Amino acid sequence: MGFRLPIIKKALFAANQASSKAVDAQKGHLAVYVGEKMKRFVIPVSYLNQPSFQDLLSKAEEEFGYDHPMGGLTIPCSEDVFLSITSCLN
Repeated sequence: MGFRLPIIKKALFAANQASSKAVDAQKGHLAVYVGEKMKRFVIPVSYLNQPSFQDLLSKAEEEFGYDHPMGGLTIPCSEDVFLSITSCLN
């Protein structure tokens, strides 16, 4: 199960097309939306190379394809799971 770059290119394009209400992420970071309430997190793009995060990307592709309605990448997991995974990446 490898990481496929077109997902990220499309997700980054979608993030750039987000509404003006969204606060832009700093250079080198990516906005993701997680959990039932779609809480917004800004993560370093370096996370995208990590196997545990690639698993989340695969789940996002399975559930949403390339359509991420929030304007950023939507991750289909709970906030607790997301925080647990990303805390190990810091």
